[in-house]
Amino acid sequence: MTANFPIVRMRRTRQNEALRSMVRETHLQTSQLIYPIFIAEGITQPQPIASMPGIVQWPLGLLEQEAKRLVQLGIPAILLFGIPAEKDAVGSQAYAEQGIIQQAIRLLKATVPELLVITDVCLCEYTDHGHCGVIHNGDVLNDESLELLARMAASHVEAGADIVAPSDMMDGRVGALRHVLDEQGYKQTPIMAYSAKFASAFFGPFREAAGSTPQFGDRRSYQMDPANAREALREVELDIREGADIVMVKPAMAYMDVIHRVRESCDLPLAVYNVSGEYSMIKAAAQQGWIDERRVIMEVLTGLRRAGADMIITYFAPEVAQWLKEA
Repeated sequence: MTANFPIVRMRRTRQNEALRSMVRETHLQTSQLIYPIFIAEGITQPQPIASMPGIVQWPLGLLEQEAKRLVQLGIPAILLFGIPAEKDAVGSQAYAEQGIIQQAIRLLKATVPELLVITDVCLCEYTDHGHCGVIHNGDVLNDESLELLARMAASHVEAGADIVAPSDMMDGRVGALRHVLDEQGYKQTPIMAYSAKFASAFFGPFREAAGSTPQFGDRRSYQMDPANAREALREVELDIREGADIVMVKPAMAYMDVIHRVRESCDLPLAVYNVSGEYSMIKAAAQQGWIDERRVIMEVLTGLRRAGADMIITYFAPEVAQWLKEA
């Protein structure tokens, strides 16, 4: 027999913050946050990104200062993106020993060793055509791109990266990275796979931040169709078979159903990427006075946790970390 009103009163445990806190089911913590950082070659001062208020491209000379600020806030990890001064058809600066990311990794591990350094492994920021792999007759070649991506990942780990995160969506890239890393003695290096990365309009501001807009066509031949959820589960399963240690869904807000389905289907750690367009929409609405920025940000990130995310890559990380300190 099920009890009903007036015996059951759901509002009893909502009366005050102490009660609400005690019965709260989902918790957001600073230890779950990863902060993306853009490192640009050839600049000496932070360069604001117009479409992402509060986010900048950092010069190598000021990276240590920013990293120490993040450590003080309790943020455990960063995700690095590099913008080289020179680009070419095969993204050679992506795997150059003195590439901007390789320099940044060495600097960070020498000065802020407690900060976990995750590196994005993709060629789009380094190629003059803006695509994520090798181009031939207008097509992005899958297998030929794997060798360069694996070479890029190995160069990051050699420089000191703690985790590599392939985001290119080439078939077989997790297995290619795992093979090369193991072969070169990096068997302990985890791979955080962008397993279900959709060809999303929410990536728009990132293109400005990373200088990675495709010079022709788009990325729909290798990134996922936003309409497909079952396919996302297949992508995750394949990445796990190939050796992924952490899987990811990207973007986040419009894909909470996918996040939940991935969480239900696998027991690996699950990351989600609260992407640039999601960040910019909230910032723009807040600047207009249309929303309570702090409450909306906390609600969105808590929603991602509720959907099943273990960790959240978000441009809001420093603000959220500060708010959690104040709570």
